[in-house]
Amino acid sequence: MGSFNIKIDQAAKVFYAEVEGTFSPEDGMAAMEGYNKAISTISAPEYAIDIDCTKLNVSAPESLPLLEGCFGLYKKDGFKKVTLRISKNPILKMQLGRVARGVQLDNCEIIEQ
Repeated sequence: MGSFNIKIDQAAKVFYAEVEGTFSPEDGMAAMEGYNKAISTISAPEYAIDIDCTKLNVSAPESLPLLEGCFGLYKKDGFKKVTLRISKNPILKMQLGRVARGVQLDNCEIIEQ
């Protein structure tokens, strides 16, 4: 089961999100609802988004379209910068990088911690 947590730092203009576990399509839809609710309170182009993925598992093939949808939202909403923080996991890094390139999210940086 996947979970997410969102926190907005209005002073620093950073949208923080933490995701962990393995997301089912239902978990992903709940995360997107939470994201859409939170994003409605800010002007995304003034913000960076920083996502802690250190406890995230590699996504199953059936969950990839949802992941692509999330990355597409980050691009559409126009965040200044997208940072994904992961622990040393080459497969997850490759998967996230491939999805980011697939939706042409050019301002995405993946940082291994």
